[in-house]
Amino acid sequence: MFSRPSLRRRRPLLGSLALSLVGVLAAAGCNSAVDQAAGAGTEVVDGGVLRIGDGGDLTPGTIYAGALAQATVTGLVYDTLIDYPAEGLDPQPDLATTWEFSPDGLTARLALRDGVTFHDGRPFTSEDVEFSLRTYSDPRRAGQLNRTAALITGYDTSDPHSIVLTLSQPAANLLDLFDIVPIIDRNTIADFDAGTGYNGTGAFRFTGWKPGTSITFEANEQYWDGAPHLEGVEYVVVPDAQTRVSQLRSGQLDLLLTVSPRDAEQLGADRNFQVIDQQGVLRTWYVGADVTAPGLNDARLRHAIAYAIDRDRILNDVYRGHGNADNLPWPEYSPAYDAESNRTYTYDPERARSLVAEIGTVPVIPVSYAAGSVESEASAQIVQANLAAVGIETTLQPLDQATSLKHLIGGTYGGLWLTGHTHAQYTPVSLPTGAYPFNANKNTSNFVDADYQRAVDTAWKIVDPAGPEARAAYRTLNSELLDNAFVIGLYNSEGQIAAGADVHGVEWSKKGELDLSDAYLGG
Repeated sequence: MFSRPSLRRRRPLLGSLALSLVGVLAAAGCNSAVDQAAGAGTEVVDGGVLRIGDGGDLTPGTIYAGALAQATVTGLVYDTLIDYPAEGLDPQPDLATTWEFSPDGLTARLALRDGVTFHDGRPFTSEDVEFSLRTYSDPRRAGQLNRTAALITGYDTSDPHSIVLTLSQPAANLLDLFDIVPIIDRNTIADFDAGTGYNGTGAFRFTGWKPGTSITFEANEQYWDGAPHLEGVEYVVVPDAQTRVSQLRSGQLDLLLTVSPRDAEQLGADRNFQVIDQQGVLRTWYVGADVTAPGLNDARLRHAIAYAIDRDRILNDVYRGHGNADNLPWPEYSPAYDAESNRTYTYDPERARSLVAEIGTVPVIPVSYAAGSVESEASAQIVQANLAAVGIETTLQPLDQATSLKHLIGGTYGGLWLTGHTHAQYTPVSLPTGAYPFNANKNTSNFVDADYQRAVDTAWKIVDPAGPEARAAYRTLNSELLDNAFVIGLYNSEGQIAAGADVHGVEWSKKGELDLSDAYLGG
């Protein structure tokens, strides 16, 4: 059994930060971010409203799915049981102060922080933990670790300041669940579902949502970890990426949740702005294959596609070298990382042509990508040209964000799709037991295979997720991913945000949710 310390450390602000495409230092809990060299020694200023710009709008029915608008709500309004640091998986306290597991991995005991209240003043108790985990476990709510939450079969909440969980099997990624699930209010679930009210324990209170326009928050002066410096936060819906950059330059926005590589270079060269890698928030970019679509049920065709794509060209020409061309999704600190396997599918058009010739007739295949993204369109065009060069004809289909999310969850793309996904930065089994593209039980590709399921289940039940037994299981899991190629890895990169030079102390969780509890606006 093991436990963790009971005190949550106030997350430090970095005194200096080089601009543009530079990783930030790891910090306990969430990860400090926006604070450039010019801001070193800047006096902390209270007040002001931080204005965040992004293209997506809130969709309450998929609040757990992790899109940026939803993640802004969960990150600002709610706390989680634990926090992970940036470059690793060493958990730190949040609403849970200590935790311990039984040797067989079937029991977890958590001590809960005392003196925490929801925004309406009600005390936080163990019953809220039970309600939050049970709610998240409902597959209709699209929480990607709902299968892990569903393994919890018993809850002992007799002590309001501690909870004992009983599991039906060991789960190597149980701490991942504790890091991801927001602790919600059991008395206002109707408002939570409708998007009319979010009552949490976090640093900011939800004050309103104007569909298609904005989401607003005000500081929680009674926050258990100290009142925020900011008076409030406004998330502004700005669908066009270039308009968002223009509004950042003009001062209408203070922070962008996403920024293109070319815009990042230009903003990073201007002392009035900051461009920062979100260290620890890894996104794996890939081509997915719906194996129920004509032709794609043949693994040879999927292998041909994997060999045909020039990953280095996409990475260097489109994404300005920001990332690493990899076949597998894992960051280097992951126990599943394998440098040699990452080069299984190198650019080899001759081998791809040979596989296509072996197959014979190949149907025309649609390739979906994100509409409105210059980078996604350019990447899709490179993929289309690469495939045409080896005898695979495709058509390009741009899709809006809402439609893409619907296809991702429902497995209805009907061909190939090009996008990115997170969760590989967690314990390796969180990806194939939870993430839509990789889930062994039900995935976007509609790929079902007994060997893949067995490899995932074996790794999932290992109590020590970083030990020798687990590492052997990850090697088998990697082989299954590469051999079946229903998800064809392109490259991995950390997320980026851009902000004005007067924005300081912005932090984020490992899943990319902003933490503005220490943020402030200053000269």
